[in-house]
Amino acid sequence: MSATPIRVLIVDDHTLFREGLIAIMANAQDLVVVGETGIGTDAITMLHELQPDVVLMDINMPGSNGIVVTRQILAQQPAIGVIMLTMLEDDESLFAAMCAGARGYILKGARKSEVLRTIRAVAAGEALFGPAIAARVTALFQQQSVAPYQAAIAFPDLTEREREVLELIAQGASNQVIARQLSISAKTVSNYISIIFSKLQVIDRAQAIVKARRAGFGDRA
Repeated sequence: MSATPIRVLIVDDHTLFREGLIAIMANAQDLVVVGETGIGTDAITMLHELQPDVVLMDINMPGSNGIVVTRQILAQQPAIGVIMLTMLEDDESLFAAMCAGARGYILKGARKSEVLRTIRAVAAGEALFGPAIAARVTALFQQQSVAPYQAAIAFPDLTEREREVLELIAQGASNQVIARQLSISAKTVSNYISIIFSKLQVIDRAQAIVKARRAGFGDRA
């Protein structure tokens, strides 16, 4: 057992779940919870003050995205071990977490022993995804193409609706066609496109299409 406890920061918008994690670690003498928050962006400002060794990061939180926050954390302090917390078992979420730099992936509902084992392994510099997740990782990288997953993790600031609009733009659909397919008005489509252009940092539709297709959008056309 290390003489210095592993410092853990919990980032999850569900108070009861955070309390559950704190309770799990309460009797582990080699672990200490140094902070908790329900807002992903708060974790960035807490890094320097709390100096965590491991961050338990929820993937989906209102107003923030755990994948984006993970990238920001590791850009500042790459030695920190990030473990993703999620209810999702889909391949896209797993692939996105790995590409963001997460070294662990815990499904909510995992046993106490698995949670503790993952925290300790990641703090020691290892990557631990559990047997079920590891099998999915192997299967995922045995596939000939990862384009669908590239599209899933590209442009993480986009909302789900904005992704739908960008997918149709990448397929060459006009505003009128997009409006019909998504059952929204042409004005709403224009508003979405303006937001998408801003987030992608492009100035016109042609640039947006090129950037989107490079990221894997439009492949379902």
